[in-house]
Amino acid sequence: MQKIIFYVVVFLCLVVTKIQAQGSFESRAKFIAANIEKITREEKAILKTKVDSINVQLEQNKITREEADKQKLDAASYHAKRIEERVALEEANLNLLIKEQVDGKISERDTTKAGEEGYFVLKYKKGKKKFKPGERRTTTQLVLAGGVNNVVTDGALANSKFRYWGSHFYEVGLTLNTRLSKTNNLLHAKYGFSVVYNNLRPMDNQYFVKNYDQTELTSSSVWLKDSRFRNVQLIFPAHLEFDFTPVKTNDKGEKVFRTHQSARIGIGGYIGANLNTRQFLEYDRDGYDIEETQISGFNTNRFIYGLSFYAGYRSTTLYLKYDLNPLFKDNATNQHNISLGLRFDFN
Repeated sequence: MQKIIFYVVVFLCLVVTKIQAQGSFESRAKFIAANIEKITREEKAILKTKVDSINVQLEQNKITREEADKQKLDAASYHAKRIEERVALEEANLNLLIKEQVDGKISERDTTKAGEEGYFVLKYKKGKKKFKPGERRTTTQLVLAGGVNNVVTDGALANSKFRYWGSHFYEVGLTLNTRLSKTNNLLHAKYGFSVVYNNLRPMDNQYFVKNYDQTELTSSSVWLKDSRFRNVQLIFPAHLEFDFTPVKTNDKGEKVFRTHQSARIGIGGYIGANLNTRQFLEYDRDGYDIEETQISGFNTNRFIYGLSFYAGYRSTTLYLKYDLNPLFKDNATNQHNISLGLRFDFN
């Protein structure tokens, strides 16, 4: 039923986006990013209200500590799933928007108010101080990323038990980019939040099995058409960005600052939380095509932290991120998630 609803919404989004020919790519992308931020904020607010109510019941001795902890965990799981489902719909909107932009059906920016080539004319009410030309010191970017995903096992990536090209990651987020110097364009602080989907596909007909405090790969007794292990994370990245976009000077001799117009390098890291862990198995049984979804913590670490790096030109960069926390809490085998792909920062 959820899949039917999802595809219906996607279809409606397609119809609406075709009807709405007006509006730039940047403005519509920012609107979708704002919706994602709103979804996260709303669900967290509702969860906080529930937790506060549970704490009141605990203080009044209406429930035990064990019951309170269980209710809090159930509430957190429920709203994590709600965030995942609602964000998935916004991702569908993004995919449709990107397709329209690639097909040339919409403009990249609004250009109804054109000033000097490549810049915008900003109007302000009489009596208020005018900003200098160019971009503001702090700008926003919609971040989309995707690529291959795997694990580093006991310090080595070679001989992995997961498919190198079949395991993927996806990321969608919103960042703020602040120029650190008033007179120089090189150094920027880049920070924000992202929702990340990390997928691992085991080889050799294997899948994960939770055995008390150990989570291990086990060979299946039936042939698996697909075996996929997925973690959904909410992370808060922060990078020191080197933007080599040159500073220009207008006819009045004023400096004009722009970003994402040349080579860029970002070095930093992230912290966050693992919101949801699921395993998807697909196989045949008695002539039926079975799709099985296993929902469990699988002993994964809930607190996420790691290092990330990107380098490229303009909006497109090569992106690498590495989890410093082990994938599983107490496994005898030490495994860390690693991702490599392309990242797009739409300024």
